[in-house]
Amino acid sequence: MDEPTRDASVVLCRSCDLAIRKRALPSNVRAICPRCHSVLYDSPYCSINGMLALCVTALMFYLPANLFPVLEIHFFGSIRTTTVFQGALAVMDQGYWIVGIAVLVAAVLAPGVLILSIFTQILIVKFGLKTHPGRALLKHLLRHQGLLSELTMLEIYVISFLVSAFQLSDFSDIFFGIGTFCFVMLFVTTLFLQREYNLDHMWSFLDENH
Repeated sequence: MDEPTRDASVVLCRSCDLAIRKRALPSNVRAICPRCHSVLYDSPYCSINGMLALCVTALMFYLPANLFPVLEIHFFGSIRTTTVFQGALAVMDQGYWIVGIAVLVAAVLAPGVLILSIFTQILIVKFGLKTHPGRALLKHLLRHQGLLSELTMLEIYVISFLVSAFQLSDFSDIFFGIGTFCFVMLFVTTLFLQREYNLDHMWSFLDENH
């Protein structure tokens, strides 16, 4: 006997288990349980097209943020520059392998994979939901979305090189270049992208097209 399919249009209140039929909501509006007044669900902050624009913007900043130097240090006539990738390698060269790998993953690899993952999800929702490979890939990406979000920590690296620049400014000249601008903009764009992204909303596209 076939298993009964779950009605994706019905949601249970997490507080009192009242069954409520979901309805479309205006932007930035929450649905409230009529029995206990707990929050049931809300509408996504941003549309699919809005998240697509944020993904494209983040991808545009990603390469220059990692290829161009984020700091230029002038010290007694010598000039030294460093990129995010070079900074992680320098930490590993000093023997701090765990810290270097953590920086490499959190500031370089994970953000790129996260942006590409969301970008791929949006393209599947827009053009590939009716195909079996597209649905299978979307399920796989959604299952790992939480891990990618936890691994992405651009804010830590932004704070670290700002603190380093402040500490080195007493005995050297510190200059910020195009890499600094792109990295900060990558951080801001990714921050907005993660804020607008709603995992439950993305899963709902699979339920609606079941």
